[in-house]
Amino acid sequence: MEFRYLGRSGLKISEITYGNWITHGGQVDDGTAQACVQAALDAGITSFDTADVYMNGAAETVLGTALAGERRESLEIFTKVYWPTGPGGHNDVGLSRKHIHESINASLTRLRTDYVDLYQAHRYDTETPLEETMQAFADVVRAGKALYIGVSEWTADQIRAGAALARELGVPFVSSQPQYSMLWRVIEDEVVPACREEGLSQIVWSPVAQGVLTGKYLPARSPRRARARPTPPAAAPPSSRAGCPTTCSLVCRGCAWWPRRSGSPWPSWRSRGCCRTTTSPRPSSGPLVPTRSARMSRPPA
Repeated sequence: MEFRYLGRSGLKISEITYGNWITHGGQVDDGTAQACVQAALDAGITSFDTADVYMNGAAETVLGTALAGERRESLEIFTKVYWPTGPGGHNDVGLSRKHIHESINASLTRLRTDYVDLYQAHRYDTETPLEETMQAFADVVRAGKALYIGVSEWTADQIRAGAALARELGVPFVSSQPQYSMLWRVIEDEVVPACREEGLSQIVWSPVAQGVLTGKYLPARSPRRARARPTPPAAAPPSSRAGCPTTCSLVCRGCAWWPRRSGSPWPSWRSRGCCRTTTSPRPSSGPLVPTRSARMSRPPA
């Protein structure tokens, strides 16, 4: 396993990071999750990424249990704060001082550790002053509950503003966690250059597009899933999942797993003539990346 420095800091993390979004506490049982974590450790992975919102805290709990017997100093544990947690009270969301303070304490309890190596703003909070958010993160660091601070799905301008405040407050601002893969390259134009200027590393999520880029979802084959999807009626129109033409590219197959919904962080392929949303199949040639119009239609982070 290779190791890389995180941002301009002295923290080294494994080149491959283990994440547990929608798996631990949900799609796989706890025994399987612990076996996966052990396999990651055996492969030399030392960095583990989670979030308080994953399965409403269950993912953190499962990960904490799986890592309980390991030497803490040999691990790098990341988690995040922003999305609603708890019973859904009016302060159970966002990046206010109150929510950050309560969330870090709850995450540490579930992860069974005294500190996390990286604490990340899961999204940008447009309803809380950035100064309040960064001051709260600074307090978390000074209390020894987190060693470094990062962000996820922030724009280039938001990253620059956060980095400026981080310098004033002495906050170790070191990373950005965006979606990035061969199929979703939005960050290349602005976010990556901004992070390079400010000394932030990229810890990308969904690098294989939730399995689409592994080749396991192929035309005319049923995807291998724990629970089979219901078979659409034989008379289904060509725009349905079952009617996906074999001439469609990998992007078209991938869209079946990325339904467009309000507030979804996943891309929409409607502007590319995807078979899921139009009866005309997308041409099989051409780059497998979103067009400018698809990028502009992406919901805000």
